[in-house]
Amino acid sequence: MYTISKKNLWCVAPLFEGWSETPVWSCLQGHLGQAFADDPHNPQSAQISIGDFCFFAGIPNPELIRNIPDPSKVPVITLVARQENWHPLIESIYNRQYKKFTRYALKKEPEAFDLEQLRANLAMLPQDCEIYQIDDLLYNALQNEDWSKDLCSQFKNAQDYTQNGLGFVIIKNHEIIAGASSYTYYNDGIEIQIDTKQPYRRQGLARIVGSRLILECLQENLYPSWDAVSPESLHLAESLGYCLETPYTAYAVGDMTFLSAPR
Repeated sequence: MYTISKKNLWCVAPLFEGWSETPVWSCLQGHLGQAFADDPHNPQSAQISIGDFCFFAGIPNPELIRNIPDPSKVPVITLVARQENWHPLIESIYNRQYKKFTRYALKKEPEAFDLEQLRANLAMLPQDCEIYQIDDLLYNALQNEDWSKDLCSQFKNAQDYTQNGLGFVIIKNHEIIAGASSYTYYNDGIEIQIDTKQPYRRQGLARIVGSRLILECLQENLYPSWDAVSPESLHLAESLGYCLETPYTAYAVGDMTFLSAPR
């Protein structure tokens, strides 16, 4: 197995041709993540690792499948291989230590958003709440709580986020209760991450803060890409104007206490 340097990412790019997952784009464009392959010059198998995701393409390779982030640092890692011949090998290597589930790829259609509806969603913000754009102070605050870490987790520090990230939070009585942010970024947009603190879920806050982020992205000529992790996430995305492209199979591996907990 070889680590592929940024200047040689071109050699693995053909194996991911046609992929719509923007974290893959982010890595291939040299922004975030790391690429690996079976050969540094003429790869037949490749892996892209970014955050808590690993993407695989080409000929199934057991060494690459085993090459996941340290579970002590990333308790649950999502493995994605669009070619189904990778799936039996993943299941064999992580025997009974995986959870197979369905994710939902959404179409990338900038013209599909109803701007009036998104603005109307903002009017539903409770009177005792306010929306703020994520700055240095809010970035640091988001890193201090488990529920909100993923809103900014792929950025090195607050300065990196300020330069390359984009996001908003809802605050109530000085408490951050929901947020929508760039999990990753690529040349022409971001990959959206939305989270709500447990006591405040199912109150429409995700739709409100998501609307704010989408409107800002469109204003800045960035595409707010979204890949839904569950039917509930898909429903939220569709309520904001996204349309389903295709469901696909993914695997969660790692700490079984996390995998068995309701998500």
